[in-house]
Amino acid sequence: MSEIRVRFAPSPTGYLHVGGARTALYNWLFARRMNGVFILRIEDTDADRSKPELTTAILESMEWLGLNWDEGPFHQSDRLDRYRTLASELERSGHAYPCFCTPEDLQAKRSRVTGGRPWKYDGTCRNMPDEERQMRLAAGVPHVVRFRVPESGETGFEDMVFGLITVENQEIEDFVLLRSDGQPTYHLGVVADDMDMRVTHVVRGADHISNTPKQILVYRASGANLPVFAHLPLILGPDRQRLSKRHGATSVGAYRDQGILPEALVNFLALLGWTPPGGEEILPLEAMSQQFDLAAVSKSNAVFDPEKLAWMNSQYLRALTMDRLVPLVEAELKLSGIESTIIDSHPKFEETVTMLQPRMRTLKDFSQGGRAFFTDAFEYAPDARKKFWKDPAIAGFLQDLAGRLEKLDSFTTEITEATLRGLTEENGIKAGLLINATRVALTGQSVAPGLFDVMKVLGQKRTVERLQRAGKYLRESGANPA
Repeated sequence: MSEIRVRFAPSPTGYLHVGGARTALYNWLFARRMNGVFILRIEDTDADRSKPELTTAILESMEWLGLNWDEGPFHQSDRLDRYRTLASELERSGHAYPCFCTPEDLQAKRSRVTGGRPWKYDGTCRNMPDEERQMRLAAGVPHVVRFRVPESGETGFEDMVFGLITVENQEIEDFVLLRSDGQPTYHLGVVADDMDMRVTHVVRGADHISNTPKQILVYRASGANLPVFAHLPLILGPDRQRLSKRHGATSVGAYRDQGILPEALVNFLALLGWTPPGGEEILPLEAMSQQFDLAAVSKSNAVFDPEKLAWMNSQYLRALTMDRLVPLVEAELKLSGIESTIIDSHPKFEETVTMLQPRMRTLKDFSQGGRAFFTDAFEYAPDARKKFWKDPAIAGFLQDLAGRLEKLDSFTTEITEATLRGLTEENGIKAGLLINATRVALTGQSVAPGLFDVMKVLGQKRTVERLQRAGKYLRESGANPA
């Protein structure tokens, strides 16, 4: 077989959707496995909806995911003359014809269809006498260019995922190739591009299966060899409906903003339709590129499980080295409004990150649940206050503990624990009561790393200050702030 050449062709009418990202990933993996070429093409002929900033966002998302391309990015908007030339060639060869039906005419015919039957173009201009056709063209009557679909026979193809797919030609309408404003339709642009870029395999979503017979007809009419087609199953939400905004975030950028790591998202997307030969769940991109098999992609639609993604992200997060993790945490904290001066002056920043790392599922967790470890500007969670600060004596115990800790010459985990337990024994209370109350005072949360490890990374001064602050808060707000 000649060199494998695949392409990913997003439209810059929106951000990179996770479904599109999976398509890009499968193309990339296939190209890398086969020592082929991965082409990036921007399908931006929809002038009203295509935005340059969306093109930039798509490219940034691709780079963030690590899906580097070998050729491109090519822009369809730079190739309009090529599409018009191909349309003219198809007209001259009799495979296409001008259609003068107005949008109003077509809508009127569509509205007259009854019985729930799908409407398709009735071929009004297909067999128009050539003299009349030339007269209208000479008069400059607006028109589109339609493909002349064979009236009999069938069009089929062997899909690498779904097997043999065949459609009767009589079920295919004479579809538009070129709009009246000279802009190509998807069917014309994609075939021209794939022919010119020598694409050998077209790997795209299953929602394009219905487009494929039309495009095969254009390939054949152009005298070009057909690529191999592989259509990927759809990605569904947890309710098994097609993934959309009602399910939450759907773009790659949104998951990046939520603190998902690129390697975790790539790993997660790869498994939405493909299972590695060894059944591994955690599989880095490089390992995937050595194992990926397009023929092994499932026919079944995949379900996007946000909880599974969060779990997978936590696995990657825990495996990060401090050299990689610390800058990511710094960026997240600054993004959340924590001043860089606080971060820079933190005496035990890396130690704090190390302590929190096993408990975090996303980078966002460092600035939310872990906020109190990096700044004094945090609040006490209402549920934690209600559960662990309801005893009227808590304020006094916190103040007493602050005084005892302040006098310590050494601030180790062993000594701070002994100090707290000594206080509880003297007052005849359970250690858990003060441990939980102290955890809320120091972190604002009811769940945190081990209390005495928390004291260690906060340091003696900050620990004492937070205990005093909590005691004051309780006295001013009443015995039961809930």
